[in-house]
Amino acid sequence: MEDNMMIDSTTPAQSSLTQNFQAIVNNNQVVLDWKYEMRRQMQEILPGLFLGPYSCSKEFDLLKQNNITHIVSIRDASEKRILRPRFLDDFRYFEIEVSDSPNERLIPHFPQAKAFIDDALLNNGKVFVHCNGGISRSPAFVVAYVMETTKMDYQHAYSFVQNRRFCMNPNEGFKVQLKEYEPIYSARDTINCHPYTQGELERQALRRSAPDDDDPNEFELARRAPSFHEEPQVQR
Repeated sequence: MEDNMMIDSTTPAQSSLTQNFQAIVNNNQVVLDWKYEMRRQMQEILPGLFLGPYSCSKEFDLLKQNNITHIVSIRDASEKRILRPRFLDDFRYFEIEVSDSPNERLIPHFPQAKAFIDDALLNNGKVFVHCNGGISRSPAFVVAYVMETTKMDYQHAYSFVQNRRFCMNPNEGFKVQLKEYEPIYSARDTINCHPYTQGELERQALRRSAPDDDDPNEFELARRAPSFHEEPQVQR
């Protein structure tokens, strides 16, 4: 008899978190009367998940008042000396280096950002996600998180986040990538939840190595694909 191998890292706590968030996003309502000056503030998108500009990450008292424990800092190389972690002894940081360019690839960073956020929330932490202005890059990451966690499609997830931070406006390249990300994480979830026998895994490996099945494009995509099981690189 062949042993079944289930590749599924979902825990009861993660399932509960997903269900709670799904209930919230399914009741998508505008939750605030937006004013221009609110773009300089951070907003709570989901319980424990905040989004805003870099300036908020410099306000120690504000972070503590909102019980922030983890910070996702998104910046490019030119911003590194300015948009830097300031309270390494008090918060856990996850730094992502991407520019606000339509050609910048965000998708490879989404899984690790989600893992960092999930780890914080599942351990009763709270996360603040920021870029420079909280307009383009960080909202894109939060939309991706809402999509993957709640299984909500791009349009509804985008609307949900925007109803809480109205000034958000990811560049067009980021919007395209968010639409592309939906089938990617859906396919990954399907694979993770499919029980493979040892024999099936071996047969798939043999088919992959057969000369007739060699597809240069396929192997190039596989080589370039990000690892979805890497641990986030964090600073303490």
